[in-house]
Amino acid sequence: MIYRLTSLIIFISLLMYTDARGQTPKFVNEFLNIGVGARSHGMGGAMAGHVSDNSAAYWNTGGLAFNSSTFQVSAMHAEWFGGIVNYDYLSIGKKLNSTTDSYGALSIIRLGVDQIQNTLRLYAPDGSVDYNRIERFSVGDYAGLISYGRKLNDERFGVGGNIKIIHRSAGKFANAWGVGLDLGATFRTERWRFGLMARDVTTTYNSWSFSFSEEEKAILEQTNNTVPENSTEIALPQLILGIAYSGNISEDFSFLLATDFHFTTDGKRNTLVSSETVSLDPRIGFEVGYNELVYLRAGVYNFQKALEEINGNSEVWTAQPNFGIGLKIGSVRIDYALGNLGQVSAVEVSHLFSLSFDINWGGGREDQ
Repeated sequence: MIYRLTSLIIFISLLMYTDARGQTPKFVNEFLNIGVGARSHGMGGAMAGHVSDNSAAYWNTGGLAFNSSTFQVSAMHAEWFGGIVNYDYLSIGKKLNSTTDSYGALSIIRLGVDQIQNTLRLYAPDGSVDYNRIERFSVGDYAGLISYGRKLNDERFGVGGNIKIIHRSAGKFANAWGVGLDLGATFRTERWRFGLMARDVTTTYNSWSFSFSEEEKAILEQTNNTVPENSTEIALPQLILGIAYSGNISEDFSFLLATDFHFTTDGKRNTLVSSETVSLDPRIGFEVGYNELVYLRAGVYNFQKALEEINGNSEVWTAQPNFGIGLKIGSVRIDYALGNLGQVSAVEVSHLFSLSFDINWGGGREDQ
């Protein structure tokens, strides 16, 4: 009997990039490399040196210490592939101690595909097609961040860290849990900002478990698909160095120039600088502000080698430019970013929106 399979096989195949021996493949928990906040996307992800709002829990936990908001709520939503893939972020942060300038935040990140058709049971036992047997499921990657940051005695320094809890699932068929640790630090002068963020400092382990009925296993085997087995993924440490410089163009206009150097240790990647042990992915961003009200942004990142379209035997360097705009009205900040421009990738143009809201008691918030 021939069985028809749809998106289920694709997603199960994506889950199977490791085995029970605990190998260290690339792109483990890659959804955590997308980035949170439309401001960051507008600047090409160059954030580690200067970030100081709730999104510092993701970009550099040391920057949380410089969030002067008493209480802050941040959220972002993005859609790709015509709304098939959804990316959501929500964060709540609060100043914990005004004397030590300590700040805590709770954040949730989700990347998911919903309403996927499972046609493993499309055929009834008698061989007839029964569309009532089609079920729907979701594939989702989740991360919860518990973050803390504070200033040191020398208030130019901020340090912080977070514990991240990771959950990945593909309906009832596959589930994974993992725990990781990130540490961050920042140093700031009047104009210069420096940041260092170490992700997965102790390595992060994802433990996968798979659950298929005997009928589903038989279908997978008869269609030449391997039945997945329980396994473990290991995410190796990453290091992000951020540098930023801010200044004034005139009385009304300000500017911010930032760059991040993203080092990965999971082997050779298609990045600007790569080796068998360490790869480097630089990111550059620029922001111009008017009267601390309107902000225009541009950024470039994702430098890669690709085959030339006309001459497929030669390679050319490509990069991904992004643009963005921000509006700050009182305690509310609205940001928008437009990505995947210039046909540098096969992915359609992305529209990203984020919202931030502050509540302050007895104090204002620094420009971020």
